[in-house]
Order: sequence, then C-alpha cells, then structure tokens
Amino acid sequence: MNGAQDLGGQHGMGPVAPEKDEPYFHAEWEKRALGLTLSCGAFGAWTIDESRHARESLSPATYLSASYYEIWTRALETLLKRHGFVSQAELAAGQMLEKGAEPKRILKADMVPAVLARGGPCDRPVSHGPAFAVGQRVRTKNFNPETHTRLPRYTRAKSGVIEAVQGSFVFPDDNAHGKGENPQWVYTVVFDAPEIWGEGADPTLTVSIDAWESYLERA
Repeated sequence: MNGAQDLGGQHGMGPVAPEKDEPYFHAEWEKRALGLTLSCGAFGAWTIDESRHARESLSPATYLSASYYEIWTRALETLLKRHGFVSQAELAAGQMLEKGAEPKRILKADMVPAVLARGGPCDRPVSHGPAFAVGQRVRTKNFNPETHTRLPRYTRAKSGVIEAVQGSFVFPDDNAHGKGENPQWVYTVVFDAPEIWGEGADPTLTVSIDAWESYLERA
C-alpha cells in the first residue's frame, strides 16, 4: 500500500542521519516492546506479513510522529484486538476484563534462545522454474494496491536487469491478508539511478531491489 512507510525518494523528510555507535535500544521500554512483539507473534495467530501490514496501516500522522518501537506497539494493539486477545476497553483500562482468545502456543523464557536461533525461514518450494534469467531486462509493473506489497513505490514501472535469482519464497502480498503463502521466485533487479530518479541523477549509481516474480514483466 502507498502509506507513510514508503518514503523512498520523497522530498521534505530531511537527510538520513545514521547515529554513530547507535545502541540497540534507546530506552528500557523499547526492550519490553520488542519482547512483547515477539512473544505475541509466537501465539501463531498472525504472520510476519500481517504484522508489517498492521504497521503500514497506521495513519500517516501517527506513523510519522512515532518512534520505531512506538510503531511496533501500536500495530501490536491492532493485531491483538483483531484476533480477539484483548478489547479496546482492556487497553484503555490497562488490565484484563474478560477472557479472550486462547493462543496456539506460549513462548516461555527457556524457549527463547532456540526460537530466536531457528528464526522464521520463508523459503518455500514451487512447482515450476523461474520465468526470468540473470542478465534479462525486465520492467516492474505499475500498480498502487490498497493492500500489502513489498514492491517500493519508487521502483514501479521502471526497467532494470536481473542480477540474481534468489530462490522461491512466501508471497507477502497474499500472506498478509490470509490468502495463503503462494510462494514465488524472487529476483534481485538492478536499476540505473537515472531510471529511478530521472534527470540529474548520478549515472554511476545503481539501485537494487529484491522483487517477487509477479511484480515483473519482460521489458
């Protein structure tokens, strides 16, 4: 979706200013925000793609005024309410008022190291070979969905070259909305900077993205 999270190439947002020796957390509450998000994700009620879409769906005013972990916690509230684990009244009261949905599983302290080490692999087999090959020129499709997508807005309707075939992975555009994993081949596509940014772009620079097969067509 075209939301506040998709800022590539937008003016007026100021320069990117990396923080030297940036700590993992800037406040103690951020540690708890991360822990809550991972623990609730272990319930098995939603996917990482639905979680991303919940963050994207925050209003632009909320998204742009919130810090990184504030965005996480606000989206987590949305997911917990959507799947029946808490109510708005309970969030307002700060305590349990009635029994909610039962999690499929509970992440306990002694399970955390193994769960984090295992991660959440999203590579999946598909029944056919890749439609595109390394060195082939392709063009990204021009679409503006209201639903989740991993194709950045600034790379739509642009021509580039396949640099690598990365394998087949869960298709997030469907998985975010409960339509199944529907895995597709994923490709690294390289674009010349002028193709992306137009006149005045540095011709020596390139921009690379990883794109699912349905985002692409032959140039």
